[in-house]
Amino acid sequence: MKKYETKHGYEGLLIVVEGTDGAGKSTQINMLKRWIEDQSYGAMVSEWKTSRLISQVIDDAKERNLLNPTTFSLLYAADFADRLTNTIIPALEAGFVVLMDRYKYTAFVRDVVRNHDMEWVKKLYEYAPEPDLVFYLDMPVEILLKRIIGTTGLDYYESGRDIGLSRDFYKSFKLYQSQCLEEYNKMKDEYGFITIDGTQSPEEINQIMRDKIQKIFDTGILY
Repeated sequence: MKKYETKHGYEGLLIVVEGTDGAGKSTQINMLKRWIEDQSYGAMVSEWKTSRLISQVIDDAKERNLLNPTTFSLLYAADFADRLTNTIIPALEAGFVVLMDRYKYTAFVRDVVRNHDMEWVKKLYEYAPEPDLVFYLDMPVEILLKRIIGTTGLDYYESGRDIGLSRDFYKSFKLYQSQCLEEYNKMKDEYGFITIDGTQSPEEINQIMRDKIQKIFDTGILY
């Protein structure tokens, strides 16, 4: 890989794929990882809520509906901190391309929708390295709803039921995800999101991402 000055100062690239539930983030991450490795670069994926230390605690608390907005926020922040320290930063130091399936922006969105102050949330993640690229998959709520129903089904927390938006799962999901989309839209310019129409085919979306990454591989210049 050509040498370049990353936004965070580590050797490797930090690339984020953001979006609401059902937007296709995991599909895109997996396609990118295979493509990057085919270019003979090392790649590593870190997914939201996968800390070996914290993730099971979150799952257990969710299963018993024990998370209030503050514990929700702090437990996810702890999960992020553990992954950052033990997997993400070591991989960046080793020169890997680190692909993030969600990053601190997911926390910003979810916590603000749960009525936390944005500045308070930002302070929880102020130590997080600045990504080199942030791809945001923009997807209408109606399509998100169809995808979720057809795959994982409506989750209590991902439908915003924990904050009392509506007793109806479908209505609650629409309200919650609509508020999340509003928060993402507010962050686009501030954090330089590369916004991609999520209704395109997976192949079309991935090609847009590849083109951006390939320019960095070819020139060593961050766009």
